[in-house]
Amino acid sequence: MLTDRNALRQRLEKATDHLETPIAVVDLAAFDENADRLTARAAGKPIRVATKSVRCRELLERVLARPGWGGVMAYTLAEAIWLVRSGVTDDALVAYPTADRTALRELTGDERLAAAITIMVDHPSQLDLVDQVAAPRSRPAVRLCMDLDASWKPAGPLHVGVRRSPVHSAAQAGTLARTIATRPGFTLVGMMSYEAHIAGVGDNPPGRAVLARTIRIMQSRAFPELLSRRAAAVRAVREHADLEFVNGGGTGSIAATSADPAVTEVTAGSGLYGPTLFDAYRNWQPTPAAFFALSVVRRPAPRIATVLGGGWIASGPAEASRLPQPYLPEGLSFKGDEGPGEVQTPLLGAAAEQLRPGDRVWFRHAKAGEMCEHVNALQLIDASSTTPALTYRGEGHAFLG
Repeated sequence: MLTDRNALRQRLEKATDHLETPIAVVDLAAFDENADRLTARAAGKPIRVATKSVRCRELLERVLARPGWGGVMAYTLAEAIWLVRSGVTDDALVAYPTADRTALRELTGDERLAAAITIMVDHPSQLDLVDQVAAPRSRPAVRLCMDLDASWKPAGPLHVGVRRSPVHSAAQAGTLARTIATRPGFTLVGMMSYEAHIAGVGDNPPGRAVLARTIRIMQSRAFPELLSRRAAAVRAVREHADLEFVNGGGTGSIAATSADPAVTEVTAGSGLYGPTLFDAYRNWQPTPAAFFALSVVRRPAPRIATVLGGGWIASGPAEASRLPQPYLPEGLSFKGDEGPGEVQTPLLGAAAEQLRPGDRVWFRHAKAGEMCEHVNALQLIDASSTTPALTYRGEGHAFLG
């Protein structure tokens, strides 16, 4: 959706002129619009919200109160425990295997937590770790979700997608399900397969036509293969377990994944904030809802304005797509030999000529929730007011630092 940048800048400035930078804001109108658009794309299948893409309890509660959303996908077990204990959810799926013995001890020592939280596994050794913390017959049954590798392996050693689970084939999924079924103290309730090479890779990278065509060809071949293999894996697992859910997808593939008959629920989170990585998608682009502002502190040359801070780099491959982008005023760019710095960031362009010390530059982050690791609160902007909402960091939590 096109955004009137001048009007947006005026709105952000007016709502936050009483605050000192750096500040991070979420436009609630855009946030809610994105939530509704994601629901529509899910076509009736429930959406589990990815907490790492939000990292703010108030906003998690806001989206979970909307029709079509239910449950969270947490990124650590300690986080899932905190979200359940604080009343955000009673349905938490931990997206990655855990080796946190302290959190496992807490999970297995509390029947309410054990009933609300499902942990991820892809190998029997992860079951051994749980048993080392609490013997099977001394604890409530631990709910498990199997992570099925969604990557595409077209030939030989060629591997397209992220390196996640070693469980790739339907036969491997069935073998692990059979092993879990023989282990006391565990219940296999779910299966997950995250197609990162489809949901997490934009098929229209700006200015890179050859790469865009290559990505589209890859995705057009990889996704049908996954549909067939995922369906076979679900059938193999159901021979040994009564699955409550089969989870798949992400913001970038929510419509396609929802159409898969084998999938019962989808996951989304980044699309609520609309970071810059989603500018490279053809199928849909969320409305930008999250921004951060830095103040101009000096003018080293006529067409350069320097802001304090700026090095809010996103995780992933070390490339330009992981840099924050100056968004307001329009027409600013980084200095090639400096980029966004920890303590200062020179910005170039005609727009820089109009900026003076004390003026603000508004940025968009490349990813969603990672912005929250830099601030203690998000300023939530609606039509008539600005209110702070604590981030995980603001509540004293840095689950992965």
